[in-house]
Formats: sequence, C-alpha cells, structure tokens
Amino acid sequence: MSRDIFKAIADPTRREIINLIAHQSMNLNAVADNFEMSRPAVSKHIKILTSCGLLVIKQQGRERFCHADLRQLKEVTDWAEQYRRFWSQKLDALGHFLDQEQQSTDNINRKNEKL
Repeated sequence: MSRDIFKAIADPTRREIINLIAHQSMNLNAVADNFEMSRPAVSKHIKILTSCGLLVIKQQGRERFCHADLRQLKEVTDWAEQYRRFWSQKLDALGHFLDQEQQSTDNINRKNEKL
C-alpha cells in the first residue's frame, strides 16, 4: 500500500531522515543514532518513508542500508510549482501597479513644483 507523500514529509523527523540519507546511504542503526528516540520509533518513520517510495532498504551482508529515491518528491514539486507561478504572477502585477502609482505621484509632484 502506497502512502501519501505529503503526509510522509509532513513530519519533521521524516524530513530529517530524508535529508540524512539523501547525502549518503546509511544502515538503520546509523540513522537511528541521529535521533533522540527509540530505534523502534525511528524504524516506524523509515517504514512510512519506504512505503511511499522515498527510501529503499537493501540488504548488504548482515546490514540493512537505506538509500534515498527522491523521484517521488516530483509530486510535491509539481504541486508547489502551481502556487509559485500563481504568486509570481500576482507579485509581478503588484510591482507593475506600484510602478504606475509611483510614476503618477512623480508626475503630480513635478506639476506642483512648477506652480
């Protein structure tokens, strides 16, 4: 069962796990050593990240290593992009409006100085 990627990254601990593993593969114990919580609690977070496809666990000898697979974050990026475009357009329009207002004010001030 695939979990919702947005729910998975909503938790700060899971975001930190992603950040750790994105830079280098780590065994489960090494991941758990970075948190002040029980290993079973960290394992639950890892299980959620694995179920939504952000982490892949591979057995290497007696160790289990976590590898990041951040392709699933494209869904988050696509979702956020629509709002980035929306706000960029709104802020560009506001900037244009403010420029026009400033020009109008400057024109009025110049006319008043001539009087």
